[in-house]
Amino acid sequence: MPSPLFDLTGKVAIVTGSSKGIGKSIAMHLALAGAKVVVSSRKQPVCEEAAAEIRKAGGEAIVIPCNISDKAQCERLVAETRNQLGPVDVLVCNAASNPYYGPTENLPDDVFMKIMQNNILSNIWLINLCLPDMRAKKDGSIMIVSSIGGVRASTVIGAYCISKAADMQLARNLAAEYGPDNIRVNTIAPGLVTTDFARALYEDPKRRAEREAATPLRRLGQPDDIGGIAVMLAGKAGAFITGQTLIADGGVTVGG
Repeated sequence: MPSPLFDLTGKVAIVTGSSKGIGKSIAMHLALAGAKVVVSSRKQPVCEEAAAEIRKAGGEAIVIPCNISDKAQCERLVAETRNQLGPVDVLVCNAASNPYYGPTENLPDDVFMKIMQNNILSNIWLINLCLPDMRAKKDGSIMIVSSIGGVRASTVIGAYCISKAADMQLARNLAAEYGPDNIRVNTIAPGLVTTDFARALYEDPKRRAEREAATPLRRLGQPDDIGGIAVMLAGKAGAFITGQTLIADGGVTVGG
C-alpha cells in the first residue's frame, strides 16, 4: 500500500500557473495523492484541458482562472476555492513572468516593476489570503516555485533572478513568522526544465547540448522531476521542513 507520508486525501490545494509545464505536473501529482486541486492560470480553456487530464487520470480538479498580477483576481481565486472546495490546506505559487532578456543597464523601470509584482508581491497576496484557513487548522503548506537563478548570477535574466532570490528570502521570513501555527513555507528551485516558459534557454540545439554536458545527470529537467517534490512538501513527508530552498537541477549548481 502507498505510504501514508504521501497521502493528501481531503486536502485542498491551489496551484497557480498550472495549465501546463511545472505547475500542471504539480497539480496532477497533488491530485493523484488525494488532494482536491484548483487548476489556475490566466486562460480558462487551457485550464479546463489540464483539469480534464487530471480527472481522467483519477484525480479531482476544478478550474478557477486568475491573472496573478491583479489583486482582485487573487482574492476571487481564494474565495471561490473556499466556496467550492473548502478551506485551503496547500498553496503553490508557481505562476511567474520573465518578459525581459538582456543586460540590466537596459532594463526599463516598468518591466522591472512588473517582474517584482508578478514574482514576489502576488505571492504575498495569495499567501496572506490563504493564511486564515491554515491558522485555523494549525496546519498548512506553502510552496513558492523559485529557480536556481536565485542562487546564480545571470547576464541575461538578471531581474528574474533577483525576484527568485527574493522568493527564497520571503520563504525564510514567513517560515519564522508562521512556524508557531504549524504552517510550513518553502521554495522549490528547479534548474532548466523543458517547458514553454524556458524554451528560449534550450531550443537552440547547440545551447542545449552545452547545458546537458554541464549537468552531472547529463539531461535537462522534466516537469515531473518537480511535481513529486511538491507532493512531499504538501504532506506528512515534509512535516519537518520549512524555510528551505529545495534545488532540483540535475547537479548544475554543484558542478562536476
